[in-house]
Amino acid sequence: MVSLGCPKALVDSERMLGRLRVEGYRLVEAPEGADFVVVNTCGFLQSARDESLATIRELVDHKRRGRLRGVIVAGCLVERDRETLFEACPGIDQIVGVHGSEEIARAADRLMGGVAEQRTLFRPAASSPPDDRRRLRLTPRHVAYLKISEGCDRLCTFCSIPRMRGGHVSKPIEQVVAEAEALAAEGARELVVIAQDATYYGIDLYGRPRLADLVERLERLEGVAWIRLMYLYPQHLTDALVDRIAASPKVLPYLDVPLQHIDDAVLRRMKRRVTAAETEALVERLRARIPDLVLRTTLIAGFPGETEAQFERLVEFVEGVRFERLGAFAYSFEPDTPSARLDGHLPEEVRQARRDRLLAAQQPIAFAFSQAQVGRTIDVLLDGEIAGEKEAYVGRGYADAPEVDGVVYVTGRRLRPGQIVSCEIVAAAGYDWIAAAVGAPR
Repeated sequence: MVSLGCPKALVDSERMLGRLRVEGYRLVEAPEGADFVVVNTCGFLQSARDESLATIRELVDHKRRGRLRGVIVAGCLVERDRETLFEACPGIDQIVGVHGSEEIARAADRLMGGVAEQRTLFRPAASSPPDDRRRLRLTPRHVAYLKISEGCDRLCTFCSIPRMRGGHVSKPIEQVVAEAEALAAEGARELVVIAQDATYYGIDLYGRPRLADLVERLERLEGVAWIRLMYLYPQHLTDALVDRIAASPKVLPYLDVPLQHIDDAVLRRMKRRVTAAETEALVERLRARIPDLVLRTTLIAGFPGETEAQFERLVEFVEGVRFERLGAFAYSFEPDTPSARLDGHLPEEVRQARRDRLLAAQQPIAFAFSQAQVGRTIDVLLDGEIAGEKEAYVGRGYADAPEVDGVVYVTGRRLRPGQIVSCEIVAAAGYDWIAAAVGAPR
């Protein structure tokens, strides 16, 4: 299995692996000698599509050389391009769409049965997302992604996700809790709650946002110590949710709130349905009500029509808010999105230069935040041992989501991955922290 793209796609990969395991297939560590490889692709941006296509072609070449038997391609790129993938990458055996991932075993059976006909297996978006309990997890045992909904109802002009994954569909609260209980039973200490738009959760089922209620249920789970909330769009970040986060002993004071821009005219062209004043008020409210808050956001530089003055406003916003964690992206021209039809597209070099300037503005802010942690004692979840080092580990504190933020390097005796240990931060190294264990692991 090669899983590309976001954590939502990773859960899809785990579910496909679980289905294959039920049908008698066994996951192996390398493509060489495998009966087949499943590539779960990303189709969000051109760079992601290029990576997906390069991976597929590399594996098809392995197949031609007799190193594996077949290649099955799944995921968002499949949903976007469908049958044209057979032309783009000759040698693919079977194609499975995003909503057809339950068909993965049928695709594998066809390949293993010697059926030479190339097939595309698609299903329309379901009225309820699939149950993710029977998955074979690819994350460490102590960390698990909990997907609470599928698709998105937003029509942001730069985004093709609704086209590939369909409209927003929430899982019922009881289903999410049952999936979380299964993850806790498998040893998950940290649940990372994900969705395309997490704060929209529940509106389609219950007529109002229900993420705060879901969080209250998740807090009761035995064995789960940390709950991390990702993809919190600003529009439905309600007072009830903020209060729940602020009071919770398990929800980390870490919020991932993708804002994209701060200029009103740019926000309107993006169809973000939020104003600069509302954004600034939200940030102020979150800072005031959630102690020790780490705020992560993502921003787009060089959106069509963005003037120099509008971009300078964005830089000033970053310097003023001082986000602890920030990702910046140059606008990517995507021909199947509404933004492709807007006027005022900027040259690639301008977009990249603005992205670089945003990151340059953010870096000293992030480094200063890291330096300010020196001398503090925080809990660290240990993710693994450091190869070749004695009594040295890599982990994460509350400020670091898996794969997207920094890490904490920890020294301590008789520790093991999956434990949570109190650590004193003794130094900062850019985005990462260095710490010594000072408490008993738990």
